[in-house]
Amino acid sequence: MIAALRALVLGWLDLLRPRVFGVVVLGVGLTLALFVALQVALFWALRAWGPETLALPWIGDIPVNGALSWGSLALLPVISLFLAAPVAAAFAGLFSERVAETVEAAHGYPPGRSLDFVDGLLDSLVILGAVVIVGVVGLILTPLVGPLAPVVFYGANGWLLGREFFSLAARRHLDAGQADALRRARAGTVTALGVGIALLLTVPVLNIVVPVLAASAFTHLFHALSRGGRTA
Repeated sequence: MIAALRALVLGWLDLLRPRVFGVVVLGVGLTLALFVALQVALFWALRAWGPETLALPWIGDIPVNGALSWGSLALLPVISLFLAAPVAAAFAGLFSERVAETVEAAHGYPPGRSLDFVDGLLDSLVILGAVVIVGVVGLILTPLVGPLAPVVFYGANGWLLGREFFSLAARRHLDAGQADALRRARAGTVTALGVGIALLLTVPVLNIVVPVLAASAFTHLFHALSRGGRTA
């Protein structure tokens, strides 16, 4: 637990490093650009294919096309609330390599081997799928588990996010089998940090930068848990 908390604090501090902060700015910019593109597409789709009028009894036809298209602009906050976490998580997979390299160089950790772009893209898709699936399953289970819903939601997210982000950090130094063995041996600590990341991902606005924080924090955690890893 202490190792997870320390890694999280170090991850926050690393966000101020110029190269890591550049990743944050790039990720936020791409996320906002995607949201704006979705909003524009929805606006013009309603303009092109939405109903021109709405027929009401005793009142007659009321023009609604313009109201629907312009009213869709109010959906931007809703879109950002539900999609910020998975979209930011997906971008984090693409940029985690740069974050890990910066963190390892700054803290004197043994440098890892670089993963190619395809691996980063696949990792981002896995993280995106994990966040979406856990979110959907959490919503489905909420009526069944009642007051335990937050425990189930954050516990499941913490385990899944911990698993994926720890693998991103560990695969720079270990093969897949060794990385999985280390994660299973320290599953409690990895999940604890994952739960912390899951909690932060549910904070609006802040959740856009959290995946970059996660990439940094799990790099620290890997080096703290691996044999011979330094924690400076």
